[in-house]
Amino acid sequence: MKPPLIGITTLHRNEENRFNIMATYIDAVRRAGGIPVLIPPGDPNQDHLVAALDGFIFSGGGDIDPALYGGENHPTIFKVFPKRDASEIDLTRHIIQQQKPTLFVCRGIQILNVTLGGTLIEDIPDAIGEEIIHRAPHRRPSEHTISVDPNSHLAEILGQTELSAASWHHQSIREAAPGLKIVAHAPDGSIEGVEMSDCPWCIAVQWHPELTAADDPVQQRLFDELVRQAGE
Repeated sequence: MKPPLIGITTLHRNEENRFNIMATYIDAVRRAGGIPVLIPPGDPNQDHLVAALDGFIFSGGGDIDPALYGGENHPTIFKVFPKRDASEIDLTRHIIQQQKPTLFVCRGIQILNVTLGGTLIEDIPDAIGEEIIHRAPHRRPSEHTISVDPNSHLAEILGQTELSAASWHHQSIREAAPGLKIVAHAPDGSIEGVEMSDCPWCIAVQWHPELTAADDPVQQRLFDELVRQAGE
């Protein structure tokens, strides 16, 4: 059987005219037996792209334009790139239509929620407080515990309902979109995971499993199961 092709969304085009992505996503897919294929924003043929690939990962990155979910501007909002927003929202719609296995990571869970009509918390420290540090100073990763619904698909994949995860965000889901089931929380109550009833393998997490997957089998299971599902 041929290894499945896993599309991974990249960051926006930067000032050096490059599309970048953390190598940890690529490493996690390769460990799982898949072939990573990078997807920069702006491709006009999303339907053909989705048909050609077997599975997808939506990577992290900057914030989504609050105008897309009826939100408010906030001083902490950064790196808003409308072309990436539009491209990933369109890609999400095609993925759902074609029922392709997809893992939505950090910004990805927010893209999924906004695409389906949900809203976001513009800044967690401002809205919820700093009992839990979701992003360390100077915009660096932090670590905290996650509680997962024992009756969820996510818990089945991870093999446990309490875990420690790498966190690197200042926004999260405020109101989950219709069709999304909330299946994981941080200790401060913020949403850390959702599943989609209309897409059998659309798993979305607010944390960054790719950052620790090389040393944490629990996090690597997300990529292993994505690649397995894509191969089928």
